[in-house]
Amino acid sequence: MINDYEIIDAHCHIYPEKIAERAVHGTDTFYDIVSKRKGTAKDLIDEKQSSGVDKFIVQSVATTPHQVKSINEFVAKEALLFGDFLIGLGTLHQNSETMEEDVLHLVELGLKGVKLHPDIQNFKIDEERYFPIYELCQKHKLPILMHTGDYRYDNSNPNRLIPVLETFKNLTIIGAHFGGWSMYDKASKELCKYDNLLVDCSSAFYALDKEDAKKIIRRYGADKVLFGSDYPMWDAGEELEYFFSLGLSREENEKILSLNAKKLFE
Repeated sequence: MINDYEIIDAHCHIYPEKIAERAVHGTDTFYDIVSKRKGTAKDLIDEKQSSGVDKFIVQSVATTPHQVKSINEFVAKEALLFGDFLIGLGTLHQNSETMEEDVLHLVELGLKGVKLHPDIQNFKIDEERYFPIYELCQKHKLPILMHTGDYRYDNSNPNRLIPVLETFKNLTIIGAHFGGWSMYDKASKELCKYDNLLVDCSSAFYALDKEDAKKIIRRYGADKVLFGSDYPMWDAGEELEYFFSLGLSREENEKILSLNAKKLFE
């Protein structure tokens, strides 16, 4: 807690200890960065002590269908072990032949939503063959935290996201990285009108000046923005320091730092 604010970091990746270093290195290579943290639940709890974050929304991404079950069981186990601090999201894979069973399993595990990363998982989100994912998540009221945007690909950019939002109007999607990594301002202009879309601010502050970040937040509206660090890429304490420097109102801060996430996941 900082300045009497309850803080939920709504975008964190965790991995089993034995593969964490390799997994973090793979993401670093994909984005040409060097992550600041280790990528394990233990390290995330250690970060809690220094950052002021009260709870973390944690997840991982399946790159093949056979990983879905084990990843979901791992995240659920960690969330149970650190129950006061972690809330788990499941993963799905677009090519799974057991999609309905995968969804039912993650619901039974107590996971509170689904994480998709269309660029790493390599699928265009508006192709109708992938609509069963959205149909099932909509049916079971599972929010989808989706990586959105990448100038190098055309899998999850606004032109792909808009058809999904317009087709599945009762599905809540959280567009990571202000709805469009590497195209933050453009994405916010095209996506801000959709009531079933929220966004998080993860992996955005490093690329934006403060006036642009503040403008994007207010374009979406504080009711539709979540704080997220994209752990282990970035240090949550440093991301919070940047966030507080934007000079938003107390009401805006409360919504972004915890209230919006609590409505979705608690």
